[in-house]
Amino acid sequence: MKLSVREMEKSDIESIVDYFFNADSEFLKGMGADKKKLPERSEWIKKLNSEYEKPFKKKEFYYIIWLINGKPSGHSNINNIYFGKTATMHLHLWKNDFRKNGLGYNFLKQTAPLYFKNLRLEKLICEPYSENIAPNKVLKKAGFKFIKSYETIPGWINFSQIVNRYEMTKIYT
Repeated sequence: MKLSVREMEKSDIESIVDYFFNADSEFLKGMGADKKKLPERSEWIKKLNSEYEKPFKKKEFYYIIWLINGKPSGHSNINNIYFGKTATMHLHLWKNDFRKNGLGYNFLKQTAPLYFKNLRLEKLICEPYSENIAPNKVLKKAGFKFIKSYETIPGWINFSQIVNRYEMTKIYT
């Protein structure tokens, strides 16, 4: 199985949005998201198309596509971007068959350097839902430092929850 990553292309946008829209409510709940909070599909697609066109210094969102044998199979994205400083990362494998096989770790090791390099970050933050075991495990294994647990509404598609904050400071050049 060959794993690789690349920046999002316009042709990936609908797959990213459909990952959320085609997921059942229980799966979304398991990652801390609420299906009722998803924006209109067309608006989300429009927003990602707009982000795609922006230069790095102006991006609100930035996506890396995860490929298995050359086929898009997941993504990571960052938001809360402060160019040259920090951003918050998210991790998503699109198909259940690929989860819990160590792939997330391997993708993360390829993805994090791109975030540091392309957005000149000093710190990468990830705050997964405390009850979502997979990303919590992957982040520790990848060398992210656990900072704290706290209650928040982490994003516009999330419900109030306890998250675990992990950070990685710039280690890539």
